[in-house]
Amino acid sequence: MCRLFGFRSVLKSQVHQSLIGADNALALQSEQHPDGWGVAYYLAGAPHLVKSVKSAIDDQLFQRVSGVVSSQTVVAHIRKATFGSPTIINTHPFQHGRWVFAHNGNIKAFAQHRAAILNAIAPDLRPSILGQTDSEHVFYLLLTHIAQVTELHAVDHQVETITQAALSCQKTLEGIVGPYN
Repeated sequence: MCRLFGFRSVLKSQVHQSLIGADNALALQSEQHPDGWGVAYYLAGAPHLVKSVKSAIDDQLFQRVSGVVSSQTVVAHIRKATFGSPTIINTHPFQHGRWVFAHNGNIKAFAQHRAAILNAIAPDLRPSILGQTDSEHVFYLLLTHIAQVTELHAVDHQVETITQAALSCQKTLEGIVGPYN
């Protein structure tokens, strides 16, 4: 299973301490989750992603990125691969337009249900799936549900609208793979 870090603030802030220096920092956790890392942050309303297939604790790029990121929104992820090889396209977070997504966990029997999940994703979004992970498929399924209730590429979204889409996505996913235990 992977590890996540999420940060949202009204003030632009640095996250170096949380990613590198804290007692349970992602860098330290990457010893047990060595299959890549990614950091997404927003500048001027646009997401920026930096990823690597190296272990965060051994990667100087992770150290540098963690030291310079200053944003109101940061999503960081370290990976322990379950589905999909440790390649850059399978490394989280994933991005589509202004949306970024990282996932902790896995979809049970993903290989068995992959085709049904893919079929539930909007046809115009399917070509954007580049990797083999269950997480990337869940991201595009979520985007499909968001697009059903609001303009996907709009700048501002209501939390209630995104929550509605997420619950609908969960219901669809559970209809395919069964309830989460």
